[in-house]
This record gives sequence, structure tokens and C-alpha cells, in this order.
Amino acid sequence: MLDVIRAAGTISRVGLIQATGFTGATISTVVRKLIEDGLVVETGRAESTGGKPRVLLQLKASSRYAVGVHLDHSGIAYVLTDLSGAVVARMTRAGAGTDDPPAVVERMAAEVSTLIEGAGIDRARVLGIGLVSPGPLTPASGMRLAPPVMRHWADFPLDERVQRATGLPVVLGNDATAAALGEYWSGAVSGSSTFAAVYVCTGIGSGILINGIPYNGSSGNAGEIGHICLDADGPECWCGARGCTEVLAGPAAVVARAREDAGVARAAGLAGGNGRGHSSVAADFAAVARAARRGEPGARAIVDRSARYLAVATRTLANVLDLDRVVLTGQSLAVAGSMYQPVVQEELDRAFFSRATHPVAVQVSTSAATAPAIGAATMVLQSELVPLQPGTRIPGGLARPEQAAARPSGT
Repeated sequence: MLDVIRAAGTISRVGLIQATGFTGATISTVVRKLIEDGLVVETGRAESTGGKPRVLLQLKASSRYAVGVHLDHSGIAYVLTDLSGAVVARMTRAGAGTDDPPAVVERMAAEVSTLIEGAGIDRARVLGIGLVSPGPLTPASGMRLAPPVMRHWADFPLDERVQRATGLPVVLGNDATAAALGEYWSGAVSGSSTFAAVYVCTGIGSGILINGIPYNGSSGNAGEIGHICLDADGPECWCGARGCTEVLAGPAAVVARAREDAGVARAAGLAGGNGRGHSSVAADFAAVARAARRGEPGARAIVDRSARYLAVATRTLANVLDLDRVVLTGQSLAVAGSMYQPVVQEELDRAFFSRATHPVAVQVSTSAATAPAIGAATMVLQSELVPLQPGTRIPGGLARPEQAAARPSGT
């Protein structure tokens, strides 16, 4: 019910009955509880349609907050959102690198405190921390499928250690899926029924939302387009396969090709030109992308090659899921998205299987660098406030797709 009120902006009790299918008595009881808990307020009346004007309800955004953390080798992004999902504060700090997990957790706990205190928010109003990272993050499996640079996090009890260090509940998740959720809550894709966020940071992945609900797969690996095979005889990928999108088009591949060309390496200012500098893959990719945007032909050719591979992988994903929208997001696409977008759009316009039935719109995120952290915070809001009961949903036609696709089991 909270999610319906959030999506509607303002809504009457009668509107809630129509949108959820709950009885009037149930709506009255739940709304009264939400008001008592300070989560919802009455905010004026709707225009009269002949009878007594209906009292409108609105989410009290400042009543609760959530922290989102995106943990990556190259950087750690933090956001603090209110109950509506709006960002109240954000910051970015040094990445995990090769540091030991306990040391990184200690630093993260201090930085979360800095974020909350800097925003002047009472810690008692913070519901918890959403923490996302490459690969599936679950208490049962740790990061067993994480990229090589983060293999030392395998089986580390991340949720338990962060909860102990911060005193806040922790929800774990995949960064690409969180990025998709962040785009959805920000309103960037509110009109889409099935969309994917194609996510490029140090690796490549995608998050899938169907009617506002993330599709995770059985192990949290749904949408791994970074490991779609584009060349069966191609170079070996860290996942064990050959010719994957990531090994052909990922930021590390772009940087490696740039270093092989002395002219491109100089134009981009890559440290040493031999891969032994101290900058991260994400930073080096950004340098190559900036050189490409300046018109350096060698850098532009390398970026265009990467974009063509990513476009083919995106078309495969669109064909399988019959997507109607794709959002390009992630730290690397925050820098290079303007060069990738037309290439991906052209590929979908030219060869998407269902193009005669409907197009697939491709857009660059307006919050590409922090979308995973925003999505991580909304994971907390959903898990704490709008838990979904499997197998139930709002009756068709009674609510807009973005209002709710599943009936909440509680408040």
C-alpha cells in the first residue's frame, strides 16, 4: 500500500481500494496505522465530484531513510534516500582495491556514519543499508562469481560484518539489478513494462525489471550479458568461457587495446602505456573515452568497436525478453554513454526481431554513476516497507504499471 501511495503522489482511500483490491475496512485500518507510525499524512482534499470531497493521502518522505552502498574495486558510492527514494545526500570514496575485506568494512562503516551525520539525519530513522557489488551477493554464497580483482571477497560474510560495524540491517544484491531498480525509482522508465539497464562499470552486466519488479533468476545472475558469447573462438574470459561480451567490449578490453597503440596511450595519458600504472581500469577507460570524444581517431575506433559488440549483446537480450526500453548506465557509461547510445540504438532499429511490432528506445541514464547505490537504498525501502507476497498481484487495469505489480503482504 505504501508503494501505491508513493507512486501516486497523492491518493484518496477510495483510490487505494480501486488500486489494490483491498476492502474499505482493510484500507481504513492500514491507513490509520500508517498515519500513527508517521509514514503517511493527510494532505488536503480532492476536488468534489458532487459529494463530500475525499481526503488525500501522501507519503511522508522525511519519516524514514535508507542508505545505499555500491562496493566496487574502483570506487565506493554512497547515497542516502528518503522514504520516497529521493536522494538526500551522496558521496564517492576510494574503491575496495586489493585491501583486505575487514579493513574495507571498517572504512565503509565510518563513511556511512559521515553520510548520515553530514545530512543531519537522526540515525534512528534510517531503516538499513542496501549493499550491492559485482556478481551475486548473498549470505549463502558470498562473492564466488565476482571478478578476479575481488576474488579475495569470496565467502566473506559481508552482510554480517557490515551490520555488526554499523548497527544497521543490511540487504545484499547485484549492482546491475540495483542500477535498474534505481532507474525505475527515479522515474526514468516509469512508462515501460519490460526494460533492462545495461550496466558498464569495470565489467558488463544488466538488470531486468518487469512491471517494476526485478527479475533476479534462481541465483541472482539474471541479465549477465557480459557473458553472452559473441565469438566462440574468441579470447578466454575470466568466467571460463571464450568470446564473452565483457572480454571483447568491456572497459578492461578497451584499455588493453589503447595501451597496445602508443599514439592512443599518449593521447589518453595512460600511465606508462604498459598497464603498470596505479590508476584503475575505470579511470583508464574514462581517459580513453575522453580522448575519443576529443576526436582522437585511434581512441574513437577502439570505443566504437566496443560499442558495436555491446550493441549486439543488447540486441540478444532484447530479443529474448522482448524489451521496450534500454537504459545505458554505470560509471563507465556516465563518461562514454553519448558514444555508445547511437550505436546500440542503430543496432536495435536495424535488427531487433520484433522491430515491426514495436521499437526499443535506448537512453543514457541521468544518474549513471550512482544508479546502483540509489537502487541499493530502494532495496531497503522495499524489503522493510513493501514486502511482496509471491503469487499475488493488483487486479489488472486498476493501477498504472509503475504503481504496483504485486500486492503487498503487509504495509
